[in-house]
Amino acid sequence: MNLKKLSDNDLLNVYLSGNENAVTVLVNRHRRRVFDYINMMVKDRDLADDIFQETLIKVIRFVNDGRYTENGKFLSWVLRIAHNQVIDHFRQKKQQNHISEGEAGYDLLNNRKLSDSTVEDRMISDQIAEDVRKLVDFLPAEQKEVVLMRYYMGLSFKEIADETNVSINTALGRMRYALINMRKMIDEKQLILS
Repeated sequence: MNLKKLSDNDLLNVYLSGNENAVTVLVNRHRRRVFDYINMMVKDRDLADDIFQETLIKVIRFVNDGRYTENGKFLSWVLRIAHNQVIDHFRQKKQQNHISEGEAGYDLLNNRKLSDSTVEDRMISDQIAEDVRKLVDFLPAEQKEVVLMRYYMGLSFKEIADETNVSINTALGRMRYALINMRKMIDEKQLILS
C-alpha cells in the first residue's frame, strides 16, 4: 500500500488500525506548513521547533483519544492546535515575567516601565484582541470560518477557498460581509478599538 497517495483521513484510519508509518507520512505531508505558521508567530526557529513538537504530541493524543472528527479539514484542525500552543507559550512567558511588588531585589532587565510598551498598552491591546475575538463568535458560521482561517491561522484566500470548497471570490465576499457585520456590532456595542 502506497501511504503517500492516501488522503489525510485514510492515513488516520490506517494509523488507528496499527500502522505507525501512516502518522509519519501525515506529519511529513503537513510539517512545513505547520512549522512555518508557528515560526511566523514566534519568530524563533528553536522555539518554533519546540512548539511544533508539542503540537504533534497533542494532535496524536487527540487522534488516539478519538477527539478528532473527520470533516475534510485536518490541516486546519492541526493549525488551530498549533495556534493554541503558541498562545499558551506566550501566556506562560507572560506569567514567568510577572514581578510582584513585594519581591526582594530589583531586576532592571525585567522592569516593565523601561520596556517599549507599557503594561497599560499591553492590557489595552489584549482587551481589544479579546473584544474582536468575541465579535467573531457572533458572525454567521461561514463568515466566522473565513475570519478565523485568515487572521488566526494565517491562510491565504486561495487556501481558504480550497479548504472550504468555494471560489476565491466567495471567500473574499464572506470576509467582506464579516467585516461589515463586525463594524455594525462595534457601533451597536459602542466599542472603542483603539
